[in-house]
Amino acid sequence: MTDTRQIPLYRTIWRWHFYAGLFVIPFILVLSVTGAAYLFKPQIDRWEERAWRGLPAADAVDADAQVAAALAANKGAAFHYYRIPEAPGDAAIVHLGLPGGAMRDVAVSPQGRVIGSADPDARWSAWLARLHGSLLVGRSGKLLVELAASWAIVMILTGLYLWWPRGRGLAGVVWPRLSLGGRAALRDLHAVTGFWVSGFALVLLFTALPWTDVWASGFRAVRAEMGWVSGVQDWKGGADPHAAHDHHAMAAAPPPGHASRAPLEYIVMRARAEHMPAPAIIQPPGAPNLFGPPNGNTWTLTTLTQNRPLVRKVSYDPETSLEVSRSGFADKHVIDRAVGYGIAWHEGQLFGLANQLVGVATVLALFTLAISGLLMWRRRKPDDALGAPPLPRDPARLKGVAAIVLLLATFLPLLAASLVLLWIVDRLILPRLPRAARWLGVARA
Repeated sequence: MTDTRQIPLYRTIWRWHFYAGLFVIPFILVLSVTGAAYLFKPQIDRWEERAWRGLPAADAVDADAQVAAALAANKGAAFHYYRIPEAPGDAAIVHLGLPGGAMRDVAVSPQGRVIGSADPDARWSAWLARLHGSLLVGRSGKLLVELAASWAIVMILTGLYLWWPRGRGLAGVVWPRLSLGGRAALRDLHAVTGFWVSGFALVLLFTALPWTDVWASGFRAVRAEMGWVSGVQDWKGGADPHAAHDHHAMAAAPPPGHASRAPLEYIVMRARAEHMPAPAIIQPPGAPNLFGPPNGNTWTLTTLTQNRPLVRKVSYDPETSLEVSRSGFADKHVIDRAVGYGIAWHEGQLFGLANQLVGVATVLALFTLAISGLLMWRRRKPDDALGAPPLPRDPARLKGVAAIVLLLATFLPLLAASLVLLWIVDRLILPRLPRAARWLGVARA
């Protein structure tokens, strides 16, 4: 039987898999840990707010008095939204914009006393989101994460090609032959784990793209050009046309009662009948919208749930508190609905706890892939070289590989940019550095 490792196509894809894996392994380790933790954002947020729950419910005041207490404790602040307590003994959360531009979540007891406050950006879940999305280094980190995601897609697709049975039995293909021990068992563990997790991993990677920078900016432009936009985009990614309405620009929102005669308490009473999934919020007329331009001249009820298909919005007249409009997930363009389902799955909230557990299992499998791949590389790496698979002897027969790479690069712009950079390094720089070329495994005979 011919050794597939001697076939030029196999060797080329093996090399792509090697270089892609070596680049993305550090990112997989960091993003797996932070992503697994972020899956449990609702539980983390509840834990952080544990002192604001289960309070005495007797002698409760209305919502207007709670907002007034929060504003009195934060002079010059602007009222952005009121988060409806989930249970009678829970504190209401009044989200304020402070004069300096910072945000503040103020907890007000059922009796109208301010019992605590928190900076939304200092919450554990917010820190995890920044670490997971940008490695805590801003836009450059976000670009690095997007580049790593692009190369991770290459790694998984090339790994599936290398895994393909080619006439072998199920052992070492569907289950690992751990009894072999040593290098063979490690190879089986890596290949079989990669096969079982590949579908889930690709879903995680593709559903992360709407949050990125370059890819998401292009996606925004395509949506607008194709007429796929229906309402405000309710996820943050790419160049935001409403960037002027970010948190720090929202501090000048009008206080409650500005252009409104209907008390907030009336809106709360109507909101409870809607059974909006928690965390449900009510925004006053003119308040800043979390994902777009400022709220119109209405009271607006919506939800901050991560399960996007459950998100809906109801608006109420500021004079009479009567409903004037409503919109929901079904009103969005089919493209936005597809993205919404993907984001809800990615964040572990589409199917509740089951979705979270599937996410954790996917992360553990990716972690296993990264560690086993690293160990395999260390075992075969010579002391004087990187240990890349050998170059194919007949690169002229690899037009199919070039076509696949071109297709991927068209869909993933940062991958395309990195390929151009690699081509420049390979053609113009490495020929002048023969020792570096030999160490990297790209020297040509």
